[in-house]
Amino acid sequence: MKGSKKYDQILDALQELMEDKDIRSISVSEIAKKAGIGKGSIYYYFPSKDAILDALVERSYHASLETAKSLAGQTELSPFARMALLFEACRSSSTEFLKREMMIELKNKEHSASPQMEKQEQNQEQAHVHRKFLTYVISELKPVLAEIIQQGIDQKLLHFDDPAALSELVLIVITVKLDNFLIPSAPRETEQTLRGLTALLETGTGIPRGTLDFLTIL
Repeated sequence: MKGSKKYDQILDALQELMEDKDIRSISVSEIAKKAGIGKGSIYYYFPSKDAILDALVERSYHASLETAKSLAGQTELSPFARMALLFEACRSSSTEFLKREMMIELKNKEHSASPQMEKQEQNQEQAHVHRKFLTYVISELKPVLAEIIQQGIDQKLLHFDDPAALSELVLIVITVKLDNFLIPSAPRETEQTLRGLTALLETGTGIPRGTLDFLTIL
């Protein structure tokens, strides 16, 4: 099913429709028509429209995250060097995502009859899609970062009792701040937050001060 011709046709159809319409106004029937398949076939591959959106987000960013995970698996590098690679992947994915969203927003403005109402609806849609994106990035990178942290613990380079919890907390802060949509911040505020995160991590895990300075320049 996943990766089949019809599966990809469905994702292509939703992607094309989202260039001109917000996700809430797109029906499963429209997706099926755009994909050139019957509506019933949609439900063979996906239980809902929301599931199609999840799959589209995954397809769009799977390759870049897989590359990052591969680099992060290079155990000849120090755990901290691999953490840096992983966090850089967060930044790059976020930048790519925001560029796509900006292009869609500009295109939608050209067809807007009521700019104020359209802007409000677009913000709601963007927030929904952003949550999908952030959830996917965090869920994909969390086990990888947790494994790197565990290796650092095994090598006695850092000390912490719950690598999975630490991994999730760090990724939530980094992805939300770098994405800068759900909680908009000025560059200075983002830098201050990342410096605070760096200080907490270094103090809480026994890492020498300055080890995680790469976080402040993401």
